[in-house]
Amino acid sequence: MQTHINYLNEINLNNPILIEGLPGVGHIGKLAAEHLVDELEAEKTAEIFSPYLPPQVIVQDDGIARLVRIEIYTAELENNKNDVILVVGDHQSVENTGHFEITEKILDIATENNVQTIYTIGGLATGEMSDTPEIYGAVNEHYPKQKLEEKGVKFEQGKPKGGIIGASGLLLGLGNQKEIPATCLMGETSGYIVDPASAQKVLRILSEMLEIEIDTKKLEERAEEMEEVVSKLKQRYQEEQQQPQPTGDDLRYIG
Repeated sequence: MQTHINYLNEINLNNPILIEGLPGVGHIGKLAAEHLVDELEAEKTAEIFSPYLPPQVIVQDDGIARLVRIEIYTAELENNKNDVILVVGDHQSVENTGHFEITEKILDIATENNVQTIYTIGGLATGEMSDTPEIYGAVNEHYPKQKLEEKGVKFEQGKPKGGIIGASGLLLGLGNQKEIPATCLMGETSGYIVDPASAQKVLRILSEMLEIEIDTKKLEERAEEMEEVVSKLKQRYQEEQQQPQPTGDDLRYIG
């Protein structure tokens, strides 16, 4: 088996923008891109299969198993100068070579369809919970970062530390070689949990950049549910910290 694209329908779009949201830190990209698929009523037009994806199948609700895959959705936007291609999926590559190979396949779709700009979405792990996550950016040589700075996106030296791993980063680097303007929007997140609040904030900026309206109510509801979970975890941690520590006498009963 080789990495290949399985086309389900013909792609015929007007000056499309490509948005990638594969699984990553805080699942911010996955949450945001899948939310866009639903909100824009996008149609699945292609699938990417690769031996570099995890060696497993997904068992669906009806009990039928399918190979893990990356999915390509498209949406035609009325009264908008750009249509949209959305890249979502079950996993990213488990090997370095696979990251490059899968990204090249995504870029094949981009070049074949005259993609104007690439937006990738990821998370920036801070190790701490934040009620007001910041959004950080990175761009390749062909994307003017001033456009993002005007929307409140931050660019700071050393962030993200160590660079951007996976498709979210490679689409900028390899896209640069193909002279496609590309940028990555990274929402701050603890890195410990799925973070719909940060995904929601990224989507607000993205909607302004694309000049489209996106209803983020469902993500807001998920964010509120997650806040309740986090609050309970914090309370439990505090209670455990307040409990008396075992003395030397108590330790003789352990093990």
